[in-house]
Amino acid sequence: MKSFREHLHEQRWDDHRYYHHSLVNQSLHFLSACTFLTAYVLMFKDPALASLLAWTVAMTSRQIGHFFFEPKGYDVANDASHAYKEDVKVGYNLARKWVFMTIWALVPVALWVNPTLFGLFDRPAGAMEWLRHLGLVWLALGAGGLVFRVVQLFFVRDVQTGLVWGAKILTDPFNDFKLYRKAPGRLMRGERLDNWATAEAN
Repeated sequence: MKSFREHLHEQRWDDHRYYHHSLVNQSLHFLSACTFLTAYVLMFKDPALASLLAWTVAMTSRQIGHFFFEPKGYDVANDASHAYKEDVKVGYNLARKWVFMTIWALVPVALWVNPTLFGLFDRPAGAMEWLRHLGLVWLALGAGGLVFRVVQLFFVRDVQTGLVWGAKILTDPFNDFKLYRKAPGRLMRGERLDNWATAEAN
């Protein structure tokens, strides 16, 4: 059985080699990482504001990279089809992400229709208080999505896989900052796809 650290390294490598070929995607992940790290610091002082920042900038930029810029054709470097990669994805594949992001987008609608969210909050005194309530609900959604997939992995894979994936998600901003910090510069020089796979094969 792999150690926790070995398993974490494996999940990170699989995530990188399967889902981060595009330098646009990598650059957006770098932006996301910077924003998430800022939100992590802000979380200690203002969780609602940290959540708003994380969801509106960090999470959206991250998912835009996956949805619109990452190649969906056959992955020659890894000898894998897009369907195969989606099937073996440990965390949220694109189908699960569509569901999760749809729920995220519907939360403001629900809070607009029912500002107290069925008595969970006092009626907001103004727009800023409404936004803070939105931030708190989004924070709960993010935490719930993380815990749900970790526990689900306990059953569909094993306990270690779930715990490792949870640790990976929480530390992804640190890893992505280090891994993708050069991507924006490479993108501005005219590169579009990372050549790491070819270098690795050679």
